[in-house]
Amino acid sequence: MVDDSVFMREALSLAREAATCGEVPVGAVVVDPQGLIIGRGFNQPIGRSDPSAHAEMLALRNAATHLNNYRLPGCTLYVTLEPCAMCAGAMLHARLARVVFGAADSKTGASGSVIDLFAETRLNHHAQVGGGVLALECGALLSDFFAARRLRTAWG
Repeated sequence: MVDDSVFMREALSLAREAATCGEVPVGAVVVDPQGLIIGRGFNQPIGRSDPSAHAEMLALRNAATHLNNYRLPGCTLYVTLEPCAMCAGAMLHARLARVVFGAADSKTGASGSVIDLFAETRLNHHAQVGGGVLALECGALLSDFFAARRLRTAWG
């Protein structure tokens, strides 16, 4: 049985890298059916001036390049924050087998918090989705980041 926390810890490491770059600390990894990490990404929309440069999108692109295939059958994506609609849509198009996230996102979460694209029966692909893996650690990283940002803004 796969220990999801091992891969979530790698995603957390990438999230911390995003934070050091001034980006919202979200990290993601794609794991192949043999348990090897084949894709990595962390949030970079500010640094890349690219609204699609979310951690999940970059990890999917990295994995697709690794496999030389835009489909990622049998793969699992681990991400520290519940995916948004854009990322969930890309995950469905990539034909992932599983998506595992850490903290829920009550503002933009598309895996059950706001909407649930993965449960939409009219779509032609479905992935297993699970949340809450290392949720406290993932959520604390985000909370601390935004608290520090508010403090910097308050103090100019």
